[in-house]
Amino acid sequence: MNDWPEGSNGDRYGRGSGGTQPEGARAMPHARRRGVPQQTPGYVQGAGPVPGYGNGNGNGNGNGNGNGNGYGYGNRDGYNTGQVYSGGGGGVPRQNGGAGGGGGDFGYGYGSGGSPQAPDWRKRIKVGALALVVTLLAVTIGTYFWAGSQLKREVDLSKVIERPNQGEGTNYLIVGSDSREGMSDEEKKKLHTGSAEGKRTDSMMILHTGSNGPTLISLPRDSNVTIPSFKGSESGKLFPNTGRQTKLNAAYAEDGPELLVRTVEYNTGLRIDHYVEIGFAGFANVVDAIGGVDLDIPKAFKDEKSGADFQAGEQTLNGEQALAFVRTRYAFAGSDLDRTKNQQKFLAALASQTATPSTIINPFKLYPTMSAGLDTLIVDKDMSLWSLGSMFFAMKGVTGGDGTSMNMPISGSTGSNLVWDRAKVTELVKQLNNDEKVTVTGN
Repeated sequence: MNDWPEGSNGDRYGRGSGGTQPEGARAMPHARRRGVPQQTPGYVQGAGPVPGYGNGNGNGNGNGNGNGNGYGYGNRDGYNTGQVYSGGGGGVPRQNGGAGGGGGDFGYGYGSGGSPQAPDWRKRIKVGALALVVTLLAVTIGTYFWAGSQLKREVDLSKVIERPNQGEGTNYLIVGSDSREGMSDEEKKKLHTGSAEGKRTDSMMILHTGSNGPTLISLPRDSNVTIPSFKGSESGKLFPNTGRQTKLNAAYAEDGPELLVRTVEYNTGLRIDHYVEIGFAGFANVVDAIGGVDLDIPKAFKDEKSGADFQAGEQTLNGEQALAFVRTRYAFAGSDLDRTKNQQKFLAALASQTATPSTIINPFKLYPTMSAGLDTLIVDKDMSLWSLGSMFFAMKGVTGGDGTSMNMPISGSTGSNLVWDRAKVTELVKQLNNDEKVTVTGN
């Protein structure tokens, strides 16, 4: 028995007659969503905020006769937007049913929950860039903490006795030693270092930093100095001042860095705040780690003992060549004074190419550079990584037009020892202690 009203099309989805005109919607309480005005009942399954029963509120196009299918796109009162399928009869589209056709009782549809949105690439790029910056910052900070923990803080300046008063600015004593620690026989041969036991000072410089720019002063290793009273760094025994005069590098050979600092302070009146020492291997490794150092050599020279063999002109020195350049002394008539000038020139160029943002903030370049030198870098117990970095930036400033580089003023010689010009040295130290602009000139 057919219970459908006259004119309907039997068992089918949708409501309506077989006529050509749409008729009003029939209420279906079981399909009504609370709180939502009902317009055309329908069952909508969608990806919107609340899937389930809802209203199809859209425009439908109907096609076909009798049991033909209609479809439409509509909004479920702001909850779903999608395609609504319904059974239908006639070919006249319905405007408010989500079902097309002349007949039909209810529609069954799938809602999408709204129109698909294009990805916000600008936001994604910002988030990605921020993540990259945070990662690089974390790695850089981690590298600094690692490097700080690797510093060999072996020099105890508290053992130095009878020290001068503290002046303005900061004074670093920078020492290049001939230490061959950790070097293989093949490396010693390659770098022309020889195989002498122990270690001696190959170069010594005072770097003063202050408000009037950095000042770099080379102390020739052959400088004639007085060995003052001192306390043994290992024994703690007090050795009195006997007035003994010798070359400056003998102080290091006799009792290490502490006696060297004591001797420099006694003969200059300048207090040393920090001590930095690097050996042969570390020096060469740092140069190689940064890809070499660009240098303009004004005059060709050759030295079999250091392995130096250079033509004049601009060139890039690798670690082996750099070590030969700063160690050469026999190729110059001026001996140690000419060598100290080359050392200053090279160290300033090294600092200029190392203390750059591209190295400092790039952990992939900073790490190998610091790792290369840490094996042979020795500093005082109070040295921080920040102070070490400040020293390198000050070295860079020496060649940047803001600083001064010079040899300790020399007045003559006694035997093979170089004698300092005491009047000029006194004036130089006064200017440094007061952090004044240096006007004294050296040799």
